[in-house]
Amino acid sequence: MEGVRTAAAAEGKSLKQYMHDLGVREMHRKRFVAGASSWAERLRAEFDEAFPDEVPPSQRGQGATAA
Repeated sequence: MEGVRTAAAAEGKSLKQYMHDLGVREMHRKRFVAGASSWAERLRAEFDEAFPDEVPPSQRGQGATAA
């Protein structure tokens, strides 16, 4: 809890305002991630066509890295 108080003080906010803003930021973050994921899915076919040899990280074997 002390860390939260320190973070609130660093931003010049009360603990109550900081906690409120934290919830709002998390809501915006989730909305951004959902939008970015949707955008990436719409472009997946185009990317796969442009880079046929690129293997997605989820399909790589252990220890494999991108070129």
